[in-house]
Amino acid sequence: MDPFEKRLHSLKEEFENIEAKLGDSSVMNDREQMTALSRRHSELTPVMAEYRRWVKLQNEKAELESAVESDDAELAEMAEMELPDLKENEAELRRSLELLLTPKDPFADRNVIMEIRAGTGGEEAALFAGDLFRMYNRYAETKGWKTEIMSSNATGLGGYKEIIFMISGRDVFFRLQFEGGGHRVQRVPETEASGRIHTSAATVAVLPEAEEVDVEIKPEELRIDVFRSSGPGGQSVNTTDSAVRITHLPTGLVVSCQDEKSQHKNRARALKVLRSRLLEIERARQQEEQAAQRRSMVGSGDRSGRIRTYNFPQNRVTDHRINLTLHRLEAIMEGELDELIDALIQEDQMIRMQNAG
Repeated sequence: MDPFEKRLHSLKEEFENIEAKLGDSSVMNDREQMTALSRRHSELTPVMAEYRRWVKLQNEKAELESAVESDDAELAEMAEMELPDLKENEAELRRSLELLLTPKDPFADRNVIMEIRAGTGGEEAALFAGDLFRMYNRYAETKGWKTEIMSSNATGLGGYKEIIFMISGRDVFFRLQFEGGGHRVQRVPETEASGRIHTSAATVAVLPEAEEVDVEIKPEELRIDVFRSSGPGGQSVNTTDSAVRITHLPTGLVVSCQDEKSQHKNRARALKVLRSRLLEIERARQQEEQAAQRRSMVGSGDRSGRIRTYNFPQNRVTDHRINLTLHRLEAIMEGELDELIDALIQEDQMIRMQNAG
């Protein structure tokens, strides 16, 4: 039995064992064990569906190979004609199973906190940051996800110096994890009379939402300041000290939230962002330790690296990590990101498969 078959057989035994336990009354009364078993059962169910197809196909293949050796010339000829198609189906099914068996990011099913900041390019960079936010917001709408702005620093012309927002729903981090990094735009600004193309940039960070069990924050590690919120151009948002700035003393990380009128809500949001940033620092450290075996073209969303260019005059979007260029920029800016995202996920899965092997 080759390693692939051995692993499938091992998972089949685990699946059958879990199903037996889920029917055990003593397990049903243990909520924690029941939750863990149900989660694992859910993970293995699609694998087992494909495994059953695999077993059936292997039986059919054995029958055809036996028929090829038959003394019945007509039967042998028919079997020989059917074998190539069956072997093609076998290769396709094996690829499907290998993808299902590929180790997944432990945070794949988490919600995300996204941070977009205007980079070089002044007001045009802030407008681009706003365009990126709208692009992700529209993409979230197409997926049935929920978007909630947690903190923002808007400019007078509709852009953002910085915007932090949470996207929640099914498989959010799994699909958005490779959006982190430097995004560059090339276009003629509306304010540019001569029609000259400007290049601006924005950075995007994609953080899996941290749960309290992921990151321990001690009260003595925090300095919390409250101040009065202010809108674009110094316009007062409200007249009470409801804005909150939290400094994490061990790392120097600072998070400010002022979008809510309630100091309590701003504090809760700021803590959520801080916890997710601390989790991302730890994830980055672990990935760096594994860099020798996990180095990939997709990368981990290093904000200093340029990952994508949006060229408006040429209606072109290029993802530099996988050398993919699409000539439908307008649709992409309207949230049609699946083609880009699917290509990045496929590249990552191939690398994970190679590393797992």
